[in-house]
Amino acid sequence: MTEGGGDARATAAAVDDIAEAASTMAEPVDETPATNKAERDAWLPRWLVAHPLYAGWAWTVVWAGLIVLDEVVDLAGWTWYLLVLVAALPTLMSTLVVLHATPRSHLRAVDATVLGHFFVRFLALVAAFMVWAASVVMSASISTTVQSVIGDSEKEVTALGFNLMLAAVPLVLSILWMAFIVRCAWFLRRLRGWRQVPVKTRVPKKFLKGRPRLKRVVVGLAHPGLLLVAGLGTSLLALFVDAVELTLNVLG
Repeated sequence: MTEGGGDARATAAAVDDIAEAASTMAEPVDETPATNKAERDAWLPRWLVAHPLYAGWAWTVVWAGLIVLDEVVDLAGWTWYLLVLVAALPTLMSTLVVLHATPRSHLRAVDATVLGHFFVRFLALVAAFMVWAASVVMSASISTTVQSVIGDSEKEVTALGFNLMLAAVPLVLSILWMAFIVRCAWFLRRLRGWRQVPVKTRVPKKFLKGRPRLKRVVVGLAHPGLLLVAGLGTSLLALFVDAVELTLNVLG
């Protein structure tokens, strides 16, 4: 009797465990995380999600117009740096986010030929030599000019040299900024191509996982052409407008 009673109790306990498991599985799944993810993307306008690249072009055109207006109304000389930065801000931020989330291994040049590899290195060496030659010529010219203007006063020559160096800092930063933009655009071309909404990219699948609307906008704004125009193009525009104004002042 004792053995039979024990089997009955074990059977009843097993039945209770099965019933409890079934009731647990029947409980509704909490979909709060999915709902939160959808709500976090809901603030993005539908037109921006549909055409992120067009929105980037419109932003760039507006700020490029403000750069020209800045030169016309003759505001502070440093404002065009700020305007150029703001003009490139959406595509630049998107580019930095995409490149930061992409491991270097995703951009291995497995499809590059040996000729292409060495040709790119050749162009880089030529560019480096031209920059070095230009710096040597400019240094000699500056040294001769300083000596002819100041004379033999070592203190005054040193002071003028430091002033010229400080004056050249904005120009050097502008050149480095342009080189940075070109380099980022080069990697974007390999990473996501030239389409507004690329069909196939090398962007990691885990990038903004669960937030497809935001991912579409970020990848759309991280466009190599838009980055070149917004970053490099507006910089050249500002330098060109400034050079034209300086030439007109000299002629006048």
